[in-house]
Amino acid sequence: MAGELIKLQIKAYSDEMFRTEVANGEFRTLLNPEKYNLKYKVEQNTRQGAGTSSSAPRYNRTPPEDLQLEFIFDRSGVLINYGGPGDFDNKLNVDEGVGIDDDIKLFKRVVFDYNGDEHRPNYLVISWGTLLFKGVLTELDITYKMFKADGTPLRATATAKFKGLIEDNLRVAKENNSSPDLTHVRIVNEGDTLPLMTHRIYGDSKYYLEVAKANNITNFRKLKTGQKIFFPPIKQVTVNA
Repeated sequence: MAGELIKLQIKAYSDEMFRTEVANGEFRTLLNPEKYNLKYKVEQNTRQGAGTSSSAPRYNRTPPEDLQLEFIFDRSGVLINYGGPGDFDNKLNVDEGVGIDDDIKLFKRVVFDYNGDEHRPNYLVISWGTLLFKGVLTELDITYKMFKADGTPLRATATAKFKGLIEDNLRVAKENNSSPDLTHVRIVNEGDTLPLMTHRIYGDSKYYLEVAKANNITNFRKLKTGQKIFFPPIKQVTVNA
């Protein structure tokens, strides 16, 4: 619905493929963040060879991105139409300053607490607008700012840092790396031959017999369309040749 207020949502999963949702593992922000920060990094290898005066940086890897978010919790009574913890539909008409303990507990249970079945914190999907982030919490800093006379906290901010995580199948698709030093799996398309596919991977078709041996292919002249073929690293192929 146009104009509908969409709250930032965090859903917890017990597996890194994000298939199994954690029971009661959902959190929606009480107030949407004013900003979020995505950090990207490219790691370079700058080690200098012996006897050389300098060395040009060489690409090493691109680690997953980092996400930083600030969450605001406020039950001081200043804000109205605040939902109860985990209650996203029924709104409180007036906030009576009941404290933020339950809000913080729900938040921590989803993003921070130890998953006893998996022996680790939950895997998380964070979504809001165009933001869709999959990862795990790496750091959480909660600052309490306002209290009732008896010490009950009424306001807090939580700064959370998350490390991105990409499922293996998506990682391979994104990299699409043709480096001959890596292991590759290719699907046979119509018209493909083993020497041709070997040339695409290694830049030389001479290793096709070793590839056939690695895949237990007895008749490399008759590949089946849709067949998966494993291409080992070129160093391994060279050693076996």
